[in-house]
Formats: sequence, structure tokens, C-alpha cells
Amino acid sequence: MNAYTPNDVTVVLIVLAGFLAALLSGFAITRIRSVGVGRGTAWLLVVVGVAGIERLTSTQPPGFRMLAIIGVLLYCMKAVVTVETRASGKENLRLLNWFGFAGLWFGMRPTVFARVPRAPRDGANALFWVGVKRLVLGVILVAAARAIWVVPAESVPDMRRRIVATVFLLPGLSLMLHFGAFNMLAAMWRHLGADCRPLFRAPLLSRSLAEFWGQRWNQAFSEMTTLGVYRPLRTCLGTRTATTVAFLFSGLLHELAISVPVKAGFDLPLFYFALHAVAMLIEKRWERVGRPIRAQAWRGRLWTIAWIMIPLPILFHWPFLNGCVWPLLGMETR
Repeated sequence: MNAYTPNDVTVVLIVLAGFLAALLSGFAITRIRSVGVGRGTAWLLVVVGVAGIERLTSTQPPGFRMLAIIGVLLYCMKAVVTVETRASGKENLRLLNWFGFAGLWFGMRPTVFARVPRAPRDGANALFWVGVKRLVLGVILVAAARAIWVVPAESVPDMRRRIVATVFLLPGLSLMLHFGAFNMLAAMWRHLGADCRPLFRAPLLSRSLAEFWGQRWNQAFSEMTTLGVYRPLRTCLGTRTATTVAFLFSGLLHELAISVPVKAGFDLPLFYFALHAVAMLIEKRWERVGRPIRAQAWRGRLWTIAWIMIPLPILFHWPFLNGCVWPLLGMETR
């Protein structure tokens, strides 16, 4: 776990202070009356916040750098989506509601926190136990990955064991975090009256990339790119260009979360999302000629899974696996 252990306590304290500053600055930005000024200031906060944290943690282990960069990026982007939401006529959040939305939830729809606390919403208990079950399943997969790696297997080459362990480790981590802890957190907020819903919604059922990215996989990211990039650009650039820019923006954010922490593998996550932008354009063209990929469920799912999985090593490249993922099991190479 050395990849996640900072080597300077002072840096940790400054990072935490930076998180708090990002939250307070974001709240102040949402009070700016001019939409144009608020929008520009919110994006400036993103640039300054991420650049500052990246420089501050430049000598820290990659796992800690990743968490710090993702954290400040998440908090700063809350200001961007809130400014855009207010531009559509929605009311601002009060300070405590802002801290709940911006600091204690991963989704990007500020309106669901406008009337919190209030009467509990339906489904909170069921959602919580779904999260618990998936968290446990994730722990089992991670334990299996650990067993595959540590159990002596002299007849099995190191690289083969590493690959097989990773096949168990990545889904296990996703189940623990995305489908487990996030659902449990959503359930907690539903108990308090916020209309928080699962951010990951049966992605394997997707019959197209549009459905996968837009409705099932990481709704926080989808909401963020839709509110912060796609909608502002659609009116002036058109749907096709706005969609492409939104995917490239997603690639850029994944560069910040994946390549920047390990200082290697640059442009690969961006290339992954550029490929998906092209695939989305192909889907749109098929729809226009009356042959949507989702018309046949098996074909749509095969198409979607192939686009997600085959180029996945481009997204989760070797330096990232070695710097941030494999250290969780002591698998990193020296």
C-alpha cells in the first residue's frame, strides 16, 4: 500500500485544506449573478485547483496523487454543474445543502439536494442492502485475486498470474466502490429525502454505447459532461460536434485521473474515448438510416461489450496498473 501512503504529513494537511477551499470557493461562485462570469470563474477554479494539487503532490506516491487529483477535480466540477443548472432557472442550494451535494455525494444533479432534509424516499433500505451484497461480492473477487497472486504456482508464469489476478481485481474493486459503497451512500441520502439514485445501473444490459454511457455507466460522469460541456456547446456547435467534444473532455479527465498520477501513459485514455466518440457517430448514422444497433438485443450488447472491453488496456494502461492498481495486492513490478 506504499503507493497510497504519503511521505509528508504537511502535504496531506494542505491537500485537505485545498479540498475545503474548493468547496467554499465553489459555493461562492454559485452566488455570482452573471452566468457568463460564473461559468468562467467555475472553469478557472477547475484549472487552478487541479494544477495546484498536481504540483503539490508531485513528489508523492501515485496512488495518493490519484486520490488527491480526483478529489479536487470532483469538488471543483460541482461548481461548474451548479452554475449551469442555475442558468436553466433552478434555485441555488443553501450552504449546508451545498456541502451535502458537493462534499458528500458523487452525483452531479444539485437539484436533488434543494429540499433536504425531508421525508425519506422509497427504496432506501432495499438499495442499501443491494449495496451491501455487491460490496461483499467485490471483496470476494478481490480476495480471489489476492489468492491467485500469492499462492505459490511455480508452473504458472508470473505474467499469466498477474493477468488473471487483474481480471478478478478490477471487477472486484468496481463492485466494492461503484456498485457497493455508492449504492449505500445513495441509500443514506434517500433516508434524508434526497432523490439520489444508483450511479451505475446494470451496465451489462446496455444495447448500445449511447445507452451504456448515457444511462447506465457512471451517471455522475454522464451528468457532469452533459451539464458542463454538451448542453452549453450544443446550441452553437450542433449535436454531433458537442458529443465529440464531450467524449474528448471525458478522455482529458481520465488522463488527469489515470496518466497524470503515474506520470506516464499520456494520450492513451484520451485515445480510448476518441475511439468511443467515433463509435457513437457510427451508431448515430445507423439510427438515421433506420438500422439502430439496439434493434437486436444480442447484437447491441455484443457491439457495446466489444467496444468497452477490447480497447480497455488502452484506458487502464500498464503504468497505471503498476502504480495505482497492482499495489493494492502487492503486485507492482520494481
